[in-house]
Order: sequence, then structure tokens, then C-alpha cells
Amino acid sequence: MNRARTPPSSPAAPAAFTSDLDSLKRYRCPDWFRDAKFGIWSHWGPQAVPEGGDWYARNLYVQDHPAHQLHLQKFGHPSQVGYKDVIPHWKAENFDAAHADRLMRLYQAAGARYFVSMGVHHENFDLWNSKHHRWNAVNMGPKKDIVGLWAAAARAHGLRFGVSEHLERAYNWFNTNKGSDKEGTLAGIPYDGHDPLHADLYFPPHDDTNWAYPKNPPEWWMHQWRDRINDLVNTYQPDLLYTDGGIPFGEIGRSVVANLYNQSLLRHGLNECVYTLKQMDGHGDYVPGVGVLDMERGVLAKIESLPWQTDTSIGDWFYNPSWKYRPVRWTIHMLVDVVSKNGNLLLNVVQRADGSIDPEAGQMLNEMAAWMSIHGEAIHGTRPWFVYGEGGTHAEGGHFKEDFDYTSADIRFTTKGDTLYAIVMALPADGKLRIKSLAAVAGSIIALSALGCAETPAWGQTADALEVTLPASLPSPHTVALKIHGLALKPAPLL
Repeated sequence: MNRARTPPSSPAAPAAFTSDLDSLKRYRCPDWFRDAKFGIWSHWGPQAVPEGGDWYARNLYVQDHPAHQLHLQKFGHPSQVGYKDVIPHWKAENFDAAHADRLMRLYQAAGARYFVSMGVHHENFDLWNSKHHRWNAVNMGPKKDIVGLWAAAARAHGLRFGVSEHLERAYNWFNTNKGSDKEGTLAGIPYDGHDPLHADLYFPPHDDTNWAYPKNPPEWWMHQWRDRINDLVNTYQPDLLYTDGGIPFGEIGRSVVANLYNQSLLRHGLNECVYTLKQMDGHGDYVPGVGVLDMERGVLAKIESLPWQTDTSIGDWFYNPSWKYRPVRWTIHMLVDVVSKNGNLLLNVVQRADGSIDPEAGQMLNEMAAWMSIHGEAIHGTRPWFVYGEGGTHAEGGHFKEDFDYTSADIRFTTKGDTLYAIVMALPADGKLRIKSLAAVAGSIIALSALGCAETPAWGQTADALEVTLPASLPSPHTVALKIHGLALKPAPLL
């Protein structure tokens, strides 16, 4: 079995990681990630071509799913024309080094401090010049090194670079291609996944179609997963590796995590890498402390002692014109809530098959840039306060829980050194704020200002709250951020 590459040891160098859990539990999240707070993700690949959204490659082989009907309209019946025939239509014709650079400028201006490229999704197609898999973006489709182009652009703009892998459950997730129509004139005619000529894309025949995780993955598949992800890591030296689930395949999966960390030890003399993994039943092993917890389209309900991440999208995961894009207000509120609880936000900006983004997505990024130019100091490089916030809107923690109707009573706190930021999640109609956590018993406030405002707000502390009258002119319609200095500020007890 391939073991994690071990860096040379020296008296001053940290010990190399191994695939043993006790070794991986030595992991400490690097400061760059804790300071970054906001990242952009390119969740992109051949599944953008049909414009049918996420999981197209699986669902086109499910007769009663809308993706099946869409496939019939655009390509033909999957007994003859399947996903293998979608891949050549992905040309990424408007995506090259110059376009990647233009997008990265937008992302950096919007406040992103790291960027993540899709490496491989569940449909078993690699977006780099894979040494172990012929179905890749350099051999087929766009015939471009998508990961390499993104890596160069991100690093040229000073962003940390990451890759995402969703490969571990391709073995079962993609096995719908072995089915056939259950009714109609073509009932019983096998889909093209039965063709042995394409078994290296579609997998040899087996019966596992579980969407979540392979029930009994064969050794050869676990080893191929390991070799391909190690190839991705060793070739592009990412600062972050996102896995869509827990650590897969036991010791084999842990060896990949160890290799990621050891590659960083070789480059930096210490581990600067982040491995994000999820706590979801049936998705591999979640082991607290060996990496960074990731929540999909969800938040946590309280401040976590360890850094964590939310991943979400402004629309569907893959391009889908029937989805309405999220407004910038939603993105800002998600970011502020997550950061107040010691988390980061990784946001997918949806791309068309040609590599471009829709005007609405570009507008959202420009609006985000305008907001971040004023409020970024309350986000980047901050740490949580004693409490994450106050107000009547309490986010229930968990995956796929991300829609909340915040009001001006909802406040979120961040800190930087001896500065406290109080970010109000909606503007009060009367221009007045009451922040109960900062009542006089919380400690004495020495100075208070509002970010982006030349005029200093009128304010005073009472036994019940910090009371603030905001200036008439505010820089954002979405939030207002107070910058506060005080003596021994701790939250007042809230009844």
C-alpha cells in the first residue's frame, strides 16, 4: 500500500503525520484559514453542459427524474447516448488563463482570501491531467488543465488555493448507469453504462446504487481513489483539500490526509494545510480534530472552539437557469453569522459550461466588493467574542439550514485585538439600536463609531442596553457595523 510521503526529520521540524488517528489528531488549523473567513469555490465541470443542475450524471439514468427528460430532449436516450457523450460538449471555450485571472480579480475584490477549484465530482471525471484516469479534462472535453489554470490565477493574486474531491462515492453514486427504463417502448434496454468499453468511467457491473457512500467498496476502487487524490495533491500542492463527506476507506483515507499534511511540512517546515470533512451519517468517518468541520448549506447554532466552514452556493451547485440567484444581502448575512461563530464561508459562484458567469452573479460580486471595502475589517482576521450575538433569529445548526429572516434586533459580534465589532443584520426603521449584551454591566465603553460613516453615532449605556442613534446616511442598506472600544467588555447577562 502507498504510504503518506514522509518529510525528512530534524530536531526543530515537527514530526511527520502518519495514517494513525493519534498522529492525525496532532492537527492544528493554520492561522491563514482562521484569518481568511471568506472563500470562493468553482463547483464546475461537464455537468454544467445540460443546464440541469446538480447530480445530472446520476439522475439522467433515473427514468422518472426531470434530468432524464432533459437528457432525452438535448442528447437522446441513455441506452445509446449517455454521460460519456455529454463530456465532449464541455468545451470551456471562454475559459483560459486570462479569463481565470479576470474572475479571480472579481473574487479577490469581493473579499475572498482563498479559492477552491473542483478537482473531481461524483461522476468520475478528473479536471486535471490525471496520471491514473484517462477520463480527464486534458484528454477530453475542454482539453485544458482546469485545476492548473485556477491554481495559477489564485496564487498570482495572493489567494490561498484549494481543491475539492467528491470521488469516494462515485462507485455507487454513478451506478444508476447500469439500469434501464422500467416502462415505455425502450423498457428493459440497458443504459450505456453496461458497455464494457467504458467501464473505467461507468465502473464494472455491481449492484450498489446507494447515493451516500459505497456499502462494500472493492480494494481496487479504494486504491484508485487514493492514487488519484494523492496525484491531485502532489501535483498542485493545495493549501486546502475539501472532501464531500468524512474520511473515506479507513486507513487508506487517513493515509491521504497524512500525505496532504506532510506535503505541507516539506514545503513550509510546518503544516499550513486545511482538510475539510463533514459529519454526515453514511459518508465515511468523521473524527473531530483531524481537520476542519464543513457544513453543507448550513450553519452552527453556537460558537465552536475549533474553526469550521460552511459551503454553499448562490444558486444550484451546477449551472441551472431555473434557479434564482441569492441576493447579496443573503450572502452578507450568511458570512456575518458564520464568522461570529468562529467559521468561514466558502461560496460557489455558478459558472456556465463555457466558463463565464451570468451578469447577475457578477453584480452580486460587485455589490459584495462594495460592502467588503467598508466592512471587511469586521470580518477578516477577526475572532469570536464571548457570545456570537443576540436577537430573536436563532439559527438552528445543521446541514441544509441556511435561510433566516434577520431583523435589526439581530446583532452579531466579532473581535480584533481590543476592538469589538457589533454588526446589525438589518437597518432599524427609526435609526435607533438597543444592544442588550452591551448594557452598562458589560463594562465601560470608551469610543464608538460606525464603519464607513464620517458622523459619529450618538450613544449611551444604560442598565439595560447600549443605546445608539445611527447617522442619517449609512454606507450599506444591508447592515451597519459598530466599532467599539471599552474596558473589560464582557456580555451583560440576558434575561
